[in-house]
Amino acid sequence: MHEMAITQSVIEAVCEHAAGRQVRSVTVEVGALCAVVPEAMRFCFDLVAETTVAAGAELILVEIPGVAACRTCDAEFRLADPILLCPCGSADVEIRSGRELRIRSMEVSETCAQPVDVATTPQR
Repeated sequence: MHEMAITQSVIEAVCEHAAGRQVRSVTVEVGALCAVVPEAMRFCFDLVAETTVAAGAELILVEIPGVAACRTCDAEFRLADPILLCPCGSADVEIRSGRELRIRSMEVSETCAQPVDVATTPQR
């Protein structure tokens, strides 16, 4: 299940950019041609985020449809799967969208989360 590795990378990037602030939500664009199962990614997100500043955050997945253009007939058409074949029968196509996999945005709290051991940290 490659969704786990993808989700771990997302959580690492989100936590780094959160700079200690609690993450409330993360929006990720996922192309239809990426072979990512959205429900598997949601499941993995909750597991991976569990002990981080992203614990309890909402994962919002925006699915980007696969779109290609035929170089033979100039038609633009949607792709539901990675079979690159124009309705005219040509395989000479260019993918325009559907391979995206990126963090679009994240919402964080205004203040930094306190370290777990804040009560035992000596004050100067």
